[in-house]
Amino acid sequence: MERNIRNPQRRRFIRDGGVAAAGLAGAALGVAAEAQTPGAAPALYQPQNFDRLLGVAGFSDQLLKNHFTLYQGYVTQTNRYVTALAEMVAAGKTGPEYAEMKRRFGWEFNGMRLHEYYFDGMIRGGKALAPESSLAKKMEADFGGASAWEKDFKATGAMRGIGWVILCYDSWAKRLFNIWTNEHDVGHLAGVEPLLIMDVFEHAFMIDYGLRKADYIEAYFKAIDWTTIVTRFAAAEKAG
Repeated sequence: MERNIRNPQRRRFIRDGGVAAAGLAGAALGVAAEAQTPGAAPALYQPQNFDRLLGVAGFSDQLLKNHFTLYQGYVTQTNRYVTALAEMVAAGKTGPEYAEMKRRFGWEFNGMRLHEYYFDGMIRGGKALAPESSLAKKMEADFGGASAWEKDFKATGAMRGIGWVILCYDSWAKRLFNIWTNEHDVGHLAGVEPLLIMDVFEHAFMIDYGLRKADYIEAYFKAIDWTTIVTRFAAAEKAG
């Protein structure tokens, strides 16, 4: 049996403590696969190191370190659920405890994956969106321009409540959307590809900005690595 797991960047997998595949660096999208024999332990996820973001303007190192620790917790919980669910199925224990864990798995997994998209889409100093890029042209077609897209994205982030703001691409209709999800696993559009993800849970900004979410959003925009986001969009277009 082979497990194929799509990721926002080339990532490493570990199984039984050994590294199965390696890569992170600056890659925006990647696919890794690991062959498994029947009955073998399931492939586990390894937390990525985002220390390259320390020192990014507008984000204190303390805030980022706290955020990295929270992200690593999601990886740990995802691995725990992957292992426990496999063990329950093998033992024929698919009752209420299994059902509850199965429902919870999406929350833990998305907590891991959305943070990876978020951190991997940032860089010290930021990288501007090239006006001639395919993504900028698509924003022109779908929103009336990059400025109009930005206004809508920021307005979504400024809404009351916690959650994520996601620029995503629907390859079926070939159009962009800015969406809001108030939980990791609630509000996602089926079949779309996430491109740019902004965390608007309080832990993403309150240490540095208190309740001034708008100031955090401005700081975040100055740290976006648009080269990575454009690469994600190109891959989504090609896959669609």
